[in-house]
Amino acid sequence: MATIRQRIAGRTLAPGAKLPSIRGLAQSMGVSKSTVVEAYERLAAEGAIQARQGSGFYVRRLPPLCLADVAPRLDRAVDPLWISRQSLDAGVDSLRPGCGWLPPDWMPEASIRKALRKLGRADAATLAEYGTPLGLAGLRHLLAHRLAERGVETSPDQIVLTESGTQAIDLVCRFLLEPGDTVLVDDPCYFNFQALLSAHRARVVSVPYTPSGPDLALFAQALSEHRPRLYVTNSALHNPTGATLSAATAHRLLKLAEQAGLTIVEDDIFGDLEPDTAPRLAGLDGLERVIQIGSFSKTLSASVRCGYIAAKPDWVEGLTDLKVALSFGGGRLAAELVLDILKDGSYRRHVETLRQRLGRAMAETRGRLAALGIEPWLTPRGGLFLWCRLPDERDAGAIARHALGEGVVLAPGNAFSLSGTARQFMRFNAAQCADPRIFSVLRGAMRAAPSGKPV
Repeated sequence: MATIRQRIAGRTLAPGAKLPSIRGLAQSMGVSKSTVVEAYERLAAEGAIQARQGSGFYVRRLPPLCLADVAPRLDRAVDPLWISRQSLDAGVDSLRPGCGWLPPDWMPEASIRKALRKLGRADAATLAEYGTPLGLAGLRHLLAHRLAERGVETSPDQIVLTESGTQAIDLVCRFLLEPGDTVLVDDPCYFNFQALLSAHRARVVSVPYTPSGPDLALFAQALSEHRPRLYVTNSALHNPTGATLSAATAHRLLKLAEQAGLTIVEDDIFGDLEPDTAPRLAGLDGLERVIQIGSFSKTLSASVRCGYIAAKPDWVEGLTDLKVALSFGGGRLAAELVLDILKDGSYRRHVETLRQRLGRAMAETRGRLAALGIEPWLTPRGGLFLWCRLPDERDAGAIARHALGEGVVLAPGNAFSLSGTARQFMRFNAAQCADPRIFSVLRGAMRAAPSGKPV
């Protein structure tokens, strides 16, 4: 396979050229014909060559490479999908201080490989059957215990496993929203909340976020004026600000929600990175009008897609029916993998190491940003993110586009702000900021970006 790839890359075998016969290549390379057959079949499966019935194998003709197709989209508008698209499309050499996840070498690779080996020895039903509608019972029982540690008392039968945290929000929106319904979000908020709610044709209204939670006076005003159906938020380690919901704000928020008949969707995806447990709306409310969702993509693996919904019993049946309609049995293998890693004790040790490592990375990143005149909006208790104001009223969007041209993906503030009032802000992921090139590119981008300060 390597030999054929090399010949194609070197144009010894041009597009459309016929490959050596199976017998001829076997003789020239001193291997069996079956080895050549398997190599050709694998190359055909990956699209490098193609088989022609009764004729042999040929190099596949590919459309000419257009550099515009692989270049970063500098002209793309800074919308709620800007950061996601740039981060996910970034090449292996790109730096991604604007993305929302940990570097691969921060994840528990040894535990994942160990669990994969064990899963490879599982019975046929585990490897090939659909999962049950609610999801793997063992994992739901373990999740119920984990939720109880954060003050959220629930039973395994109130937990529905999903393919991811994003699918969990999607299911909740499909279950509770009609097109045109109003949904409240924080300003700033996680940009994918805005994108997903727009996909559901919801009317999205934002409320300014403070270091202790949403601005309660403006929240109450929004309830009165817009009569929203849902409020979607993070309570622990808010994304993007890193703020933590205070107990006083949480209690007042729940009282306002009760008076207005509002349902709250609490995204707790960063909960395991929290050094000390902050109030959870789902715990204070007893899952009466709060739905909690979560996943393991931020602490275990973004490739292992496994999330959950915890809701009151009255809603579980409907959510489960919707899940079956959309994804049938769900990802059983991913759930089995997560359960195995959570059970052996290594996950708790891994998370504790993550918290300590993030603390060091946060301090180092703050120092490097301070040298550029960039200061955080607040000092977060933990987690990944620093929400920072740029000096001299510089435009974060212009800086991000300039940096993208040099292979650095940043997270400009207005991608998080429905009101468009975060033009001078940027979110930095401390775990992704170890490379000094990030700060040299950022310095150059800031010099190139015009100052918004009056002269």
